[in-house]
Amino acid sequence: MIYRAGNLQSNHQRPIGIITLDENIPCPPGTPGNPATFSHPVCYETVRGVDILEPENPDGLKSFLAAGRTLVEKGVFAIAGNCGLMIVYQDQLAAALPVPVFLSSLLQLPFIARMYSPESAIGIIASSRNSLKADHLRLASQGTTTKTVVASMDGRKHFCEAVREHGVLNFEGVQAEVVAVALELATQNPDVRSILLECVDLPPYATAVQEAVGLPVFDITTLISHVHSSFVRKPFGDTN
Repeated sequence: MIYRAGNLQSNHQRPIGIITLDENIPCPPGTPGNPATFSHPVCYETVRGVDILEPENPDGLKSFLAAGRTLVEKGVFAIAGNCGLMIVYQDQLAAALPVPVFLSSLLQLPFIARMYSPESAIGIIASSRNSLKADHLRLASQGTTTKTVVASMDGRKHFCEAVREHGVLNFEGVQAEVVAVALELATQNPDVRSILLECVDLPPYATAVQEAVGLPVFDITTLISHVHSSFVRKPFGDTN
């Protein structure tokens, strides 16, 4: 294969870019911040000094745009996010960048809702009720009717210790807490037909959640895999 300067190679070799926040939280496999999560290449660009809970800050948008442009310069063919709350920057980055942008797992809400009857609900597990607002869900749904039930990891000892950014995560402890939240959500809301993990720290426990509740489980990794598969098609019958 011949490589030439300024000539982007095929999508098979180009990575998906991921915009990350400047955090000191361990990233076990399953989190988008861990490249071992994916069977395809990814590359990262970190936005620093940005509080995702203050989207009105113009410096925040500037930092996200700069990160996106840097990833485009690196040759990515699409850009994902590393926090569900990045939905606040979705429209601006999608309009400004020349590659597809999908910053939040919440973008899957309209798709999931259309899979079921209007009476059905989507169970959302967030890191905190104080961070995930109705505006985030409105931005994600873009005017479509989406029935949701929100649960959170508030007050869960091991999860809260991890996101306090001490740099330590008790995997088994957090997994037990996430499963408990999912079970409570599904048991108390029988109209919930699927689970959406808003927080990017939760996908490592998606298998355990699915085994516990017996429902489809969506998160940022299912979205990334979906977009990646549309760019890197293989001939049908090709098992390699």
